[in-house]
Amino acid sequence: MKYVLKNKEIELTDEEVKDIVKQNSKPKVLEIKNRITGEVKYTSTKPTKREAVEEAVSKGINLRKADLRGANLRGVNLYGVNLSGANLSGANLYGVNLSNSDLINSDLTGANLRGADLRGVDLSSADLSNSDLSNSDLTGANLRGVNLYGVNLSGAEMQNVKFYGKDGSTRISKTQLDDFLKALGVIMED
Repeated sequence: MKYVLKNKEIELTDEEVKDIVKQNSKPKVLEIKNRITGEVKYTSTKPTKREAVEEAVSKGINLRKADLRGANLRGVNLYGVNLSGANLSGANLYGVNLSNSDLINSDLTGANLRGADLRGVDLSSADLSNSDLSNSDLTGANLRGVNLYGVNLSGAEMQNVKFYGKDGSTRISKTQLDDFLKALGVIMED
């Protein structure tokens, strides 16, 4: 059969047309990979990385060391998920729930972001309460209005973190003050 493509006439067999149609009808596959080894941690046919991550989390997939650079995960519920060592640099995590807000069962913890790369991430209005951010890199992160209550910040890097404005809306407990100040590069002396 003859077809016109960009003002040029081309001739294709019926088999070639079927192959083209078959290739274009395959669902696109998104892969969440290990940031170090490149190993595929999760495969999804969802159209966006956000939906693929939500699907993986709902199935209890371990996203430890996942490569999620620049992902738009705005508002996603990541409660209790293991993202330790993950690369989330530049990701949009505005309003995400990474917390454990169960005050009755205090042995539960929030998300595990231990050693995660969170450089330049937007965490504004996120709930990180009781999460583990120890040894994570939050350089240049936006933490406006974040709930940091009960968060483990020991060894975290918080250079150029943005809290914005006066009168504060970022919450921490008094027991976290030392780790918080160390993460900001401040050592308190008596």
